[in-house]
Amino acid sequence: MKNLSTPPSMGREQNQRDKTLDSTLRPKNWDGYVGQEKIKKNLKIIIEAARKRKEAPDHLLFYGNAGLGKTTISHLIAREMGADIRVVSGPAIEKAGDLASILTNLAEGDVFFIDECHRLNRIVEEYLYSAMEDFKLNIVVGRGPMAQTMEIELPKFTLIGATTRIALLSSPLRSRFGATFQLNFYEQKDIEKIIQQSAQILKTKIDIEAIQSIAARSRFTPRVANRLLKRVRDFAQVEEKEIITKNITEKALGFLEIDEKGLELGDRKILETIIKKFGGGPVGLQALAATTSEEKDTILDVYEPYLLSIGFIERTPKGRIATNLAHQHLGISCKRSGRLI
Repeated sequence: MKNLSTPPSMGREQNQRDKTLDSTLRPKNWDGYVGQEKIKKNLKIIIEAARKRKEAPDHLLFYGNAGLGKTTISHLIAREMGADIRVVSGPAIEKAGDLASILTNLAEGDVFFIDECHRLNRIVEEYLYSAMEDFKLNIVVGRGPMAQTMEIELPKFTLIGATTRIALLSSPLRSRFGATFQLNFYEQKDIEKIIQQSAQILKTKIDIEAIQSIAARSRFTPRVANRLLKRVRDFAQVEEKEIITKNITEKALGFLEIDEKGLELGDRKILETIIKKFGGGPVGLQALAATTSEEKDTILDVYEPYLLSIGFIERTPKGRIATNLAHQHLGISCKRSGRLI
């Protein structure tokens, strides 16, 4: 095989191209958005009712694991409303002035999308309450005895919040959303449709077995499926193959060290640590993070949701346990409480 090493500058260019492609691969209408059928039906009703009343839809909150389509569905809502969307990350709004600058520049009916809204500054969040309820912004100008409150009228807008950690969202903020939706992991058949659509957009030829192989390793997440498709496409181009076949796909994914369940090095390291160093568990999150040299938030947000969904780990009051399925997948036996698993 040809040399696949990439200089740092080319790596940065690749990342930029990937970001552009991610935007290109986003569906442009409801028909192109595969999966999450119940959420789509509810949103269609909310948008249609608001359109008939000639009002902005209620504020909406989406939560779920990263890569399931929270940002994509927010862009679709704006498109269906015929409105512009302003996208910002929660931590980027550092002070009330930042929030005021964004809100006062919105037009009537616009969508204001806050990603990772659980990471909003608490002071900023309190200013957001009146903006969401009354479409007014009350800002304190000056300090001490000379301080005055300024009330700013805002256009009627729709706030869409997205979070991967809804438990960290404060109750006052959560209660101000008109509807809350949870995005779940996708079905295999839906992931296959997404890969097929993405391959057409990328003008890449791929056979059905290759699609099934990528889908099986996608962690049931569209973002991961598209990422794997792009990496397999790169591999096929280096190998000078015009069509992505199952054989090329498995070679590429093997090169990336992604197994048939979609587990990557980080996943296997966590499972092997639980099994080999802690006898299969239970093990606390802090001990697991310290032993694997991973951040606790990374384990909670990146690795654990998928491992839980496929039944490879269990949460107990005493900590995480590696299940029989995990032992069988890794081919490792373990004694727990005197019994061989």
